[in-house]
Amino acid sequence: MKKAVILANGEFPKNIKLLKEAEFLICCDGAINNLLKTTIKPDLIIGDLDSINNKLKLQFSNIIVKIPDQNTNDLTKAINWCVKNNISSVKIIGATGKREDHSIANIALLTKYIRLLDVQIITDYGIFIPIVRTTKFSSFAGQQVSIFSLDNELKISSENLKYPLRNLQLKTWWMGTLNESTNDNFTISFNNKDASVIVYKTNND
Repeated sequence: MKKAVILANGEFPKNIKLLKEAEFLICCDGAINNLLKTTIKPDLIIGDLDSINNKLKLQFSNIIVKIPDQNTNDLTKAINWCVKNNISSVKIIGATGKREDHSIANIALLTKYIRLLDVQIITDYGIFIPIVRTTKFSSFAGQQVSIFSLDNELKISSENLKYPLRNLQLKTWWMGTLNESTNDNFTISFNNKDASVIVYKTNND
């Protein structure tokens, strides 16, 4: 088992293709409540179980992993489980929506997760991809692109973006947003080996 899909308990995706095609599907705690409205079954439910009723706990008792630790959220618990069980690639859905504070926290945590495994957050509108080194992305002309850095001293450069980044320090989060690809690929580069950057690409085509 090398790949997994994690369903977090945010906004349930309109497009459930990833859920249907998942090699291994993990539900974060209360996300099972929405998943059960479809015909898709999880392979694992993980979390502190504060959002699951006793009936569901009994029904899925053989695939539940309870982790009561309140120092991490359920998504982090799911990622840590994947690392311990040799899963190398994770796509996270349902990580945004409902509560903006949860959305921001989940997106920001990508910079921690990328050091553990290949990970992305996929929404109905686009995809968040964390990187720790110069990276070339597949794209298309006109694709909307935003870049976020939690390190406001990091100097970032780009190729094939409408508004080029030339050793730009993203002093505030908005500075790297609302850019656009001009080609079938674009590159984000920086020299700091300890850097973490999140690149967002929309689905529009």
